[in-house]
Amino acid sequence: MPRDWSDLFITGESETAAGVGTSEGGGRRGLLRRLRENLSKTRKALGGEIHATLFQTLDEHTWERLEEALIMADVGAPATAAVVATLEAEAVEGGLSGGEALTERLIALLAETARTGDGHIDIRARPTVILAVGVNGTGKTTTAGKLAWHLQRELGRTVLLAAADTFRAAATEQLQGWAQRAGCGCVTGPEGSDPGAIAFEAVARARSEGADVVIVDTAGRLHTQGDLMAELAKVRRVISRQLEGAPQETLLTIDATTGQNGLRQARLFAETAQVSGIVLTKLDGTARGGIALAIARELSLPVKLIGVGESLEDLRPFDPEDFARALIAE
Repeated sequence: MPRDWSDLFITGESETAAGVGTSEGGGRRGLLRRLRENLSKTRKALGGEIHATLFQTLDEHTWERLEEALIMADVGAPATAAVVATLEAEAVEGGLSGGEALTERLIALLAETARTGDGHIDIRARPTVILAVGVNGTGKTTTAGKLAWHLQRELGRTVLLAAADTFRAAATEQLQGWAQRAGCGCVTGPEGSDPGAIAFEAVARARSEGADVVIVDTAGRLHTQGDLMAELAKVRRVISRQLEGAPQETLLTIDATTGQNGLRQARLFAETAQVSGIVLTKLDGTARGGIALAIARELSLPVKLIGVGESLEDLRPFDPEDFARALIAE
């Protein structure tokens, strides 16, 4: 699974040629420290209970408390049951003893739970089309803009943004602001115009100008809104007619603070929108960061990006081991 931006994207180039930016300076240790800080709400709620549990006598009550702690962090009942059952069996049969050993094994099990599917984003196609979908208020447009910035800065890719959210007030202006910040173009249309037409124009322009990546920001919609979901399917069809194999990536943005409701959103979007990966935002604002593990375990959808703050550097590739360690480790 990816650890940094050069690992996240499949470029078809050598590592030296692909990675040109330095905005994530400070090394992996610094990144892990920042991640721990940004996940402090979940770690305080989860880690404190786990350490209080696993450093005491191991009995039936221990495993019940551990289950409760994981479920309260929205790890989800299926994932929790599997993780706790494995840890309990290994503690008994394998002689695992001591809080530190059990904690390290718990981190490994949580990381395994979050590791599903292909966590990469393949941008070898020219252009690669990334479709951004999700419910209003999840940070979808902001994520599209930050992703464009990192593609330009970290990999030196030319990016074209497409403002296919023509219904939300100021959505186009917001995306144009990100385009200016990232130094990339932005295809827009009048308010209320056809989103499919904007997506079509963006792909056509990218092909004529030789742009590397097109990021199409679609209107936020509830998974229960049949007409809007049908419109999203239309946007996909328009893109595929313009460019065979596109969109190559469909990223669903989920607000982590919604907990299990976010899981339900992901499930229904996955059924209708051909989602290939999850962007989990606002993890710094919730004690329920375990939702990342629930999504991976129950939907077999890889979490590819996480948002843990407001700054550009706070959108980052998801790494299961680092994430699990940031949630649990002292």
